[in-house]
Amino acid sequence: MLDLRLRIGAALAIGFLATRPLGAQSSQQPPVVIPPVEIVATRIPEAPHEVPSSIEVISGADLRARGARSLSDALSLAAGVAVAAGSDAGPASAVPEFWGLREFDAFLLVVDGVPWGGALNPAISTLSLRDVDRIEVLRGPAPVTYGATSFVGVIHVVHSAAAARATYADIHGGSFGTGGGGIDLGLPTLGAWTSRLSADLDRFGFRDDHTSSTRGHALLRTDRPFASGELRLTSDLNILRQDPASPHPRVGTALTSAVPLDANHNPAGAHINDNKIAVAAGFDRNIFGNAAWGTTASFAFTANDQFRGFLTNVSDTPDNASGYKETIDIHDFYADTHVIWPVIPQLRLMAGADALLAGGEARGATFTYTAPLSGAQQASVAEPSNLDLDAGNDRRFLGAYSSAEWKPINRLSLSGGLRLNSTAESRGEGAEVTHTRLSGSIGTVLGLFERDIDHVRLFANYKNTFKPAAFDFSLAENEGVLDPETSQSYEAGLKVRALEGRVDVEASAFRMDFENLVTATIVNNLPSLINSGKTRFKGVELATELRMPFSTLARATYSFHDAKFVDFVQDFGGAPVQLGGNRIEMSARHLASAGFSYAPESGFTAYSNFNYTGDRYLDKRNNSLAKPFTTFDAGIGFRQNRMEFRVDGRNLTNRRDAVSESEFGDAQYYRMPARTIQTGVSVRY
Repeated sequence: MLDLRLRIGAALAIGFLATRPLGAQSSQQPPVVIPPVEIVATRIPEAPHEVPSSIEVISGADLRARGARSLSDALSLAAGVAVAAGSDAGPASAVPEFWGLREFDAFLLVVDGVPWGGALNPAISTLSLRDVDRIEVLRGPAPVTYGATSFVGVIHVVHSAAAARATYADIHGGSFGTGGGGIDLGLPTLGAWTSRLSADLDRFGFRDDHTSSTRGHALLRTDRPFASGELRLTSDLNILRQDPASPHPRVGTALTSAVPLDANHNPAGAHINDNKIAVAAGFDRNIFGNAAWGTTASFAFTANDQFRGFLTNVSDTPDNASGYKETIDIHDFYADTHVIWPVIPQLRLMAGADALLAGGEARGATFTYTAPLSGAQQASVAEPSNLDLDAGNDRRFLGAYSSAEWKPINRLSLSGGLRLNSTAESRGEGAEVTHTRLSGSIGTVLGLFERDIDHVRLFANYKNTFKPAAFDFSLAENEGVLDPETSQSYEAGLKVRALEGRVDVEASAFRMDFENLVTATIVNNLPSLINSGKTRFKGVELATELRMPFSTLARATYSFHDAKFVDFVQDFGGAPVQLGGNRIEMSARHLASAGFSYAPESGFTAYSNFNYTGDRYLDKRNNSLAKPFTTFDAGIGFRQNRMEFRVDGRNLTNRRDAVSESEFGDAQYYRMPARTIQTGVSVRY
């Protein structure tokens, strides 16, 4: 409790300091320019404070100042967001939490305007944060655009444009054999084509035994004027090799001490290998008056090969572990076309249609083996060659959408959007299931005070959201299609900008009523998914950001999340248990963060982040309460001319708490990665 008070105190202190004069020197600084960005909720370039939703934008410069290489690093100071590094998808993946819900499919991941993972699940493990221009984070549902709706949040990663000419090259190394390097550069123009290439090769090691990830990645962006508009082409190649960690079992109400910290119970040679290629094309132009037409199409293919295992009996007995061999081929296609038309200065309309198609086929086999609890050695298991089990899924999400934004007076804006969803899905040899439903949103922003870029604005929104249930290619999947997930949410808050743009404050309160949330269960020692009846999420979130002189940025956040089951009966040991009223597992009620960065163009640089995670239950029956914990990251560096030298430390408090639940074994959890130190040198020219 004392730790939580300290974290909240830090947040309030920064908020208090942000309201005080910055002194004579700061008063000589020019006003901060806040450029508009493309918000994923609307597709319209708008400043975040003009949109009736909780939104923040993290710049590429801020990511570089903090040495962020992973999604958990990048979003460590985002309000109301907690990203658990590592998951069943491997150490390169992560499981974000928004609004108190930590599920791998509840949010939407968008990369350069394309859903990354298509109509299936967000593909975090193949996400590249190299050469990022900005990351847009929307908290709450996004029911209108992008074909695959989101219930609790959207993460939109935007890489630098093809026309960017700055060149960066770097090498880095650190704890547990971590190391790598890469380059981002503008290529010579070829006729009217302007191109930019990013390429990198990285290995990340971990204290967990036999655990690492190695990735080779290349991203090519190119564009040119065409037919009175702009034509864009993108290609992305990702080769990922992961040696997975093992989740730590819980026995009774606590993580068992019978299994050593960092023990790995996978069979020898365990791996999660991904080869992914994605291509996209886009075209934008004005078509009449000030109306803008935009079209995007993309195709991606992923080949996944897994060989792994996990404990099923926490004892040194024969055949105490189960494993599987599985190959999965996934293809997904996305297309969108829309028109944005400012009919009059006070009214802007948008209309569009999109298609999101995906298909996947998995083949595999299961086996049992004996794994020493100590993890002292990995069992030698021959990879099955007869893959006699399968799991398949085909999805077709079609939609037509429209939205309008009206400003009847200068300080008041009203907005609304509507989407007609037509979805079709089949699993294995099962019959196709179709749904036709509406989803949409309404919102308003009211300016209470406006002076230049400073303002005080109230906002509110209502959103109705629909999405077919997740599918994870488990070999235990039956041929049936789960019920679609639906939600209704309400949000209201305050957005403040003060001191000529140097101070931002955003506070919000929300409630979401959710039906048919997909949760994990175990079928025949294999992970599977079920619907979980009715759930409810509510809370408050606060963020304060202070932009100070000398390239200094300070930020503090606090969130209270109350996530509960409302009506959900699940079988435990052959007996049905009503979970209504229980807190949802792994959902912390209190989250807080505070940090600063000092990153001038030359000289010394520094940053530090504190993150507090409150208590949370490890189980649905709320018998196992995990204690709060705090992590601390920090780094220092030196910039001179075109060179930068830096040292970064992650999880310097070396907390190893449980941060996400595995679907592979009953009551098993991935822990916070151990403390790491990395050093690096980069060149900019």
